[in-house]
Amino acid sequence: MRIGVPKEVKIREGRVALIPAAVAELVRRGHEVFVQAWAGQMSGYSDDDFRAAGAQVVPDAKAVYDAATLLVKVKEPQPQELPLLRRDHILFSYLHLAAEPALTKGLVDVGCTAVAFETVQEPGRRLPLLAPMSDIAGRIAVQVGAHLLHQPQGGRGILLGGIPAVERGKVVVLGAGEAGGNAAALAAALGAEVIVFDRNREKLARMRALGGNVTALYPFADSVKKAVLDADLLVGAVLIIGARAPRLVDADTVRRMRPGAVIVDISVDQGGCIETTRPTNYENPTYVWENIVHFAVTNMPGAVPRTSSQAISAALIPYSTMLAEQGPHATPALQAGINVESGKIVHPALLDHRAA
Repeated sequence: MRIGVPKEVKIREGRVALIPAAVAELVRRGHEVFVQAWAGQMSGYSDDDFRAAGAQVVPDAKAVYDAATLLVKVKEPQPQELPLLRRDHILFSYLHLAAEPALTKGLVDVGCTAVAFETVQEPGRRLPLLAPMSDIAGRIAVQVGAHLLHQPQGGRGILLGGIPAVERGKVVVLGAGEAGGNAAALAAALGAEVIVFDRNREKLARMRALGGNVTALYPFADSVKKAVLDADLLVGAVLIIGARAPRLVDADTVRRMRPGAVIVDISVDQGGCIETTRPTNYENPTYVWENIVHFAVTNMPGAVPRTSSQAISAALIPYSTMLAEQGPHATPALQAGINVESGKIVHPALLDHRAA
């Protein structure tokens, strides 16, 4: 199989889908790998590193798309990339199509097959390609949130962990999956008072075990509202596989939060779980709505591209190999990742969303 790795073009996106070590694995199996020049620069990998791994380094995105049948990239195609796609391409990347109707239409019009990292699903509802980036996003949410609470950033002037004789900061996390669980763990380790909401009792038990400063609750509407109104930092981390995120916090509740409180909505890729969320990027990462600081960057792990590229490549290599050698129907897990096949929407969550 001829496999292409384009340079990411989303704003301030420094990740590369396959690091040189992963490329070497594919080359050893007889595949040709075409990597766009400078694709790994922001992750700390040079073109020579890719050449040493056996890749062919080509000058631009068109050369990658022209040469390859399987395209492995991190983020969804941007408007300038859509014209490069062909009917015979297999696109393997994060897509988040429930929140991107224009992109969905574009992929359908091209007629290609698009397999989304975030919907590749193993037994037990495990999401092996979403998990590593969710781990990172959860931690970034608290790191960024703690910084935005500083008064010079427009925040309340709160040190999340507090010190002796000072109240702890209050963190509320919506969702106790990979992203929410990591956010809660880091907030707890910093010493904050943490409340985590989730419907799953096993997840709540894991959150409670993080420490005496963590409370784990079922998301009754009144309980969520009460906690949010008292929060210094609110982290949204709700996921319905392949579907748009449900709205758990309305604008009126956000309006009534303490001035200078911070919202970080990790769910923004799937539309956001807070009504006042709108997508941002790392050039303009925040906005203030009714005195509440919002951070809703749609590629949060892109801020740490070296770490993120290593993590995603390790998760991707077995699935990229299967996809290259056996196609998108190689396993039930990969099949679950197919969002668009030969120009037709096939993922159940997208079909339900379209019908609604």
